Amino acid sequence: MSLPSLALPGQLLGPTDKYLPGPGTHIHEQQIYASIAGPVISSPSKSHSSSTTTSSKSKLVPLLSISRPPTTTTDPGILGTGSGGGAPLLPAIDDTILGRITRLGARFATCEILVIGDTVCREAFQGQIRREDIRATEKDKIKIEESFRVGDLIRGVVISLGDQSNYYVATDRNEFGVVMARSEEGRLMYPVSWREFRDPVSGRAEGRKAAKPF
Repeated sequence: MSLPSLALPGQLLGPTDKYLPGPGTHIHEQQIYASIAGPVISSPSKSHSSSTTTSSKSKLVPLLSISRPPTTTTDPGILGTGSGGGAPLLPAIDDTILGRITRLGARFATCEILVIGDTVCREAFQGQIRREDIRATEKDKIKIEESFRVGDLIRGVVISLGDQSNYYVATDRNEFGVVMARSEEGRLMYPVSWREFRDPVSGRAEGRKAAKPF
């Protein structure tokens, strides 16, 4: 698997036999996962061991780390001035976002927007995915609980600014939808079609509106 350019908390980055864990990551069952959201950085590792074997391995194995968003001293009342980032980033129409599903309703799912484009948000924004915006076909047959579950990570696009407290997000294109999901047993699943993910251990399938991989 190739390294993602951006990672969200809990996202799989790679095995420990190919990479070393750095800041912003952690190990679980010989796999390295992201602990925070941010850009993934692969850099040559530095050995602090006198062991020849360990030193050789450390020089060959890249170090993975997650970069935190830069802090800023910008006065919140003065946009575009100060250092470290200028005006605060806000979602705009047609922006591609990454988010986490936080609540399911009868007619919409609520998500928190964590990444806008290639930029990690300093604070999460609330978004809503209406039932009719989940997919492009058979909209009258869509069921929220068969498309998303709380905790799913999704890729979508902002289609309306709403009332500035709820941004409307759509997942009705092939490349949009759930990009990472856990089964009821807590294991990371893999997509088997545009409408199903599967648990790798139990083999049990769960309904999701899956995003088409790049």
